[in-house]
Amino acid sequence: MKRFLTLAAVTALAGPAFADDDLMKVQSSSDVASTMDALEAAVEGAGATVFARVDHAGGAEGVGMQLAPSEVLIFGNPKLGTPAMQADPLAGLFLPMKVLVYEDADGQVWLAYEDPEEMFDELDRIDDDAEYIQQMTGALGKLTEKAAGG
Repeated sequence: MKRFLTLAAVTALAGPAFADDDLMKVQSSSDVASTMDALEAAVEGAGATVFARVDHAGGAEGVGMQLAPSEVLIFGNPKLGTPAMQADPLAGLFLPMKVLVYEDADGQVWLAYEDPEEMFDELDRIDDDAEYIQQMTGALGKLTEKAAGG
């Protein structure tokens, strides 16, 4: 079960970015749409492929419900993902990568993603020390920091 800290506790502990075991979160200095645009540009600029941009709030609005701004970017780079799926085809359940950009109840915008090492933790054939996991972790960190305005 995932644990979530209050915004005050997060800020006191880690400032603009923090990790909660499986989830990595980076505080953005912009709104959801601008942050998502910046993330999409950063992903494409890094040579990865954007597969989809999902607007959760737009979906909610389409059925007459309200949701704070929230979007997911689904993207990948076969140079990083293929070795994981070669090691264990079940890695395809976790790939391509996903980053959520959302506005919390206090109006703060966050980028969130699952730590690749933790994401593959249940797969016996994926070594936590695999180079592609380190590369995924580094890429996600750089992309989200860039999109956050950092």
